[in-house]
Amino acid sequence: RPVPPRGGMVLRTLTEEEREARARALAGAKTREEEDRRRAELDAKIRNEKEALDRADREAAEARKREEDARRAQEAESKRKAEEEARRRLPQTDAAGQRRPVGATTGTDDAARGPAPRLRNLAPPRQVLPARTPRSGEKSRGRLTVANATSEQEDRTRSVAAFRRRTQRLTRGQVAEQKEKIAREIVVPETITIQELANRMSERAVDVIRMLMKQGQMVKINDAIDADTAELIAQELGHTVKRVSEADVEEGLFDEPDDEENMEPRPPVVTIMGHVDHGKTSLLDAIRSASVVSGEAGGITQHIGAYQVIAPSGMPITFIDTPGHAAFTAMRARGAKVTDIVVLVVAADDSVMPQTIEAISHARAAKVPIIVAINKIDKADAKPERVRSELLHYDVQVESMGGDTLEVEVSATKRINLDRLLEAIDLQSEVLDLKADADRAADGTVIEARLDRGRGPVATVLVQKGSLIVGDIVVAGTAWGRVRAMLDDQGETVDMAGPSFPVELLGLSSAPEAGDRLAVVESEARAREVVEYREGLRREKLAVRGGQARGTLADMMSQIKTANRKEMALVIKGDVQGSVEAIIATLDKLGNDEVRARVVHSGVGGVTESDVTLAQASNAVILGFNVRAHKEARFSAEQAGVEIRYYNIIYNLVDDVKATMSGMLPPTLREEMLGNAMILEVFNISKIGKVAGCRITDGNVQRGAGVRLIRDNVVVHEGKLSTLKRFKDEVKEVLAGQECGMAFESYQDMRQGDVIECYRVHEEKRTL
Repeated sequence: RPVPPRGGMVLRTLTEEEREARARALAGAKTREEEDRRRAELDAKIRNEKEALDRADREAAEARKREEDARRAQEAESKRKAEEEARRRLPQTDAAGQRRPVGATTGTDDAARGPAPRLRNLAPPRQVLPARTPRSGEKSRGRLTVANATSEQEDRTRSVAAFRRRTQRLTRGQVAEQKEKIAREIVVPETITIQELANRMSERAVDVIRMLMKQGQMVKINDAIDADTAELIAQELGHTVKRVSEADVEEGLFDEPDDEENMEPRPPVVTIMGHVDHGKTSLLDAIRSASVVSGEAGGITQHIGAYQVIAPSGMPITFIDTPGHAAFTAMRARGAKVTDIVVLVVAADDSVMPQTIEAISHARAAKVPIIVAINKIDKADAKPERVRSELLHYDVQVESMGGDTLEVEVSATKRINLDRLLEAIDLQSEVLDLKADADRAADGTVIEARLDRGRGPVATVLVQKGSLIVGDIVVAGTAWGRVRAMLDDQGETVDMAGPSFPVELLGLSSAPEAGDRLAVVESEARAREVVEYREGLRREKLAVRGGQARGTLADMMSQIKTANRKEMALVIKGDVQGSVEAIIATLDKLGNDEVRARVVHSGVGGVTESDVTLAQASNAVILGFNVRAHKEARFSAEQAGVEIRYYNIIYNLVDDVKATMSGMLPPTLREEMLGNAMILEVFNISKIGKVAGCRITDGNVQRGAGVRLIRDNVVVHEGKLSTLKRFKDEVKEVLAGQECGMAFESYQDMRQGDVIECYRVHEEKRTL
């Protein structure tokens, strides 16, 4: 009968990794136990040595005390004997008050003994005391007298300093007592100097440097180390580490959650994107019933603008118009990041162009829905179906072709189907269910920034969350300030801007970068702290970009390769930050390994005297885009000979710089073969030198052309012809099959049988 299985839980067998982990843990535990045992033995050894040293000190002190007591007892006994001897030798008085010498008898005794002999006045004999021999190591105390012996002055003893010096001599070379270490919590930033780290740990900087040297790092006390290295050192010394970052000053500025109870519907933000000259701005003008395109130079939009209109449903819609020129890629990317819906404008009489494809990519990167507006349907050659079919190649499938992308056929000039486009935008915004909290501090993005001579720095800001109020303290990039005034897209002053509302903001300390995020802070101190941190980051980036002293071998080879590269120094001033950014990005793409454009300085605003001074020092050309030089700057430029060029269309600026850089390229030398000649005889003519009699074997030979002398298939000379004669006449050209005389410039070693190769070099200009 089969045995039923026993009840209970079957233990799982350990895997190989678990067994290895357990083995490592056991080995680590044994290692720690061994270290603890060695540390305990070392502590016991040090404690025993210290106790032995203390015991030796106590015994030495007791011996010194016994010696001192014996010396004092001997001195007291000597003092007592001296006093007794002195009293015994002093003269005594008799009953009549007469002094008699020591040892004299009374009268009764004299009568009994008979007449006493006559004695002289005897002085008491001088007492001679035994001299005291000073002990070794003690100073001589001088002559011992009765007064000195009977005085109560204490003997000199060893000083505290002498005793300390003796103790140090005895303990020299012994193992010092280890103080009890205090574990501290060390605050470590992103970078910290070795001196500061040692101070925070209350350790010696030498010990920290020694630990780094063991790891192969040769450092000095003022060198900075990263947070990871500092954390390893602190943990090895028994301290705990609290990592902090300088970026902590920006905590709480952005991405704060909204209060769900205060969420209200907000207007959608719509970005108009597409290829240049497809009618984006004209379409927006028709919607706004305004005329913006007439103010754009060259008929193309070169700025990014934000406007707000009211849809037929009564809901406001914020429009952002982006440039379609190839140079404004960064602007289009910024427009796609802050938007809710992208309106892709494609001309019906054209097709899908490069900037159209780029706009589709930006919209997908921002993960926002697309509404296709097929413009210019009023033209005779309009083909909307071709646009729809070409969009399929880029995964944009409109509703009429079974897709989910809304499409509207419009005409900006004839104002056809504009209401349908607004209805499509309104419908898409309802699907997105856009909401925001208007009762919190504002959070937005800088769409554009410029420097106005009368009003100072002006920034076009799109408020995304909360409400921006006049008087708020704001931070945008490396600029900060208190909001002095706000203007809407019509130029009217407003006191408050809610979510999805575009305004022009006045009161910043400087013009921020286009694309910087704007936030409201609670105090000016917080604003300064954030700005100082961001300025430090910018300085570090500029320092890294300016000169990289260290690098890899590939970097070194690249620097050697471009060491002789010619540079065109430029100072660029523009009306808005986005245009300056677009110009710099375009010029960076023009260069190659031989020539490049180097932007010495760029900024927003008119050309100033400092710009002229900088251009003069760096031998640069000043390019003004939609700005002019101040009167003082023009005068300084004329005096210094600095060229200032003005532009209002970006592709004209780029073309001029490209042509100038092309002129800096060395020309290409192309060699054209003319013909060959065989030397038949060499003649020596007085006053001329050697002349070769030749026959032209193929081609022709021309006077002034370059020649090579070939002997045994080896070029032995290369130069120019000085003489070309046919019979006795000087000729310009000799054809094949004819004979002639030729002489070289500064060369006479010609031999019979040599071949003369004739050629001409042409220079061809290069372009970028």
